[in-house]
Amino acid sequence: MLDNFGKLEDILFTVAVLSYLISMVLYFAVLISHKEKIGKYASIILKIAFGIHTLAIIARGIGAGRFPLANQYEFATSFAWGIALFLIIFETKYKYSSIGAFVVPILFLIIGYAAMQNKEVRPLMPALQSGWLAIHVSMAIIGYGSFAVACGVAAMYLVKQKHPDSVKVKLPEAQNLDNISYRAIMLGYFFLTLTIITGALWAQKAWGRYWAWDPKETWSLITWIIYTAYLHMRKVKGMKGEKAAWFAVIGFICVVFTYIGVNTLIPSIHSYK
Repeated sequence: MLDNFGKLEDILFTVAVLSYLISMVLYFAVLISHKEKIGKYASIILKIAFGIHTLAIIARGIGAGRFPLANQYEFATSFAWGIALFLIIFETKYKYSSIGAFVVPILFLIIGYAAMQNKEVRPLMPALQSGWLAIHVSMAIIGYGSFAVACGVAAMYLVKQKHPDSVKVKLPEAQNLDNISYRAIMLGYFFLTLTIITGALWAQKAWGRYWAWDPKETWSLITWIIYTAYLHMRKVKGMKGEKAAWFAVIGFICVVFTYIGVNTLIPSIHSYK
C-alpha cells in the first residue's frame, strides 16, 4: 500500500509542479502584455495546481500513516501549499491577479526545493512522535504562507514605485499594496507567535526545557522580532510605503533562512532530513 500511495503522490506532485509552472508563466504574461484577462486563466490554473497539490499531500499522509510534516521534503511541499492557499485567498479577496506574478515565483522556488529533497518515508524519531507535531508545524505553514504573500506584494510595491513604466499592465495602487502586505503580515505574525509558543510547549515535553537557544529557535525569535518591529513602527510611528515594504521582504528572507538556511548550514536539533 505504501508503494502505491508513494507512486500516486509522485504523479500528483509532478503534475502540481508543472501546473504551478504554467500558472507562473501566465501571471508573467499579464505583466508583459495588455491582456489582463490572462490573469483569470492564471488563477484557474493556480487553483487546479493547488487542488492537485492537496491530493498529493493527502496521498503522502495516507501512505505514511501520519501527518506528512516530519522532514525537509514534507515541510517544504506543505510550505509551498500554504503559499498557494494564501495567494488564492488574497487574490480572491482583492481581485488583483497581478499579485500572482510576484508570489508564484516564491512558491515555485519552495516547491522546487521540496523536489530536491529525499522523499523516502521513514519512521518518526521519538521527539516527533507527539500530537504537537501537527499543531506546531501547521501554525508555521500558515504563518510562512502569509508572510510569502506579504513579501510578494511588497516586492510588487517596490517595482511600482521604482519602475512605474516597467510593466504594461496597470498595477494596483501603491496604498492598496501597502495595506495588503500589512494585513498579510498581521495574519502571519499571529501564527508565527503561536508557532513559537507551541514549539516551546513541545520542547518542554520532549526535552524538558522550553527554550535552549538552538539555531532554529534563535532565528525564529529574530524573525519574530523583525515583524514585531514592523508592526510597532507602523502602529506607533505610522511607517508605511517603501520602508514597510523592505521590512516585509527582509522579514521573509529571515523566514526562508530559518527554514532552509539553518537546516542546510547550521547544526541543529531541528534539522530533520
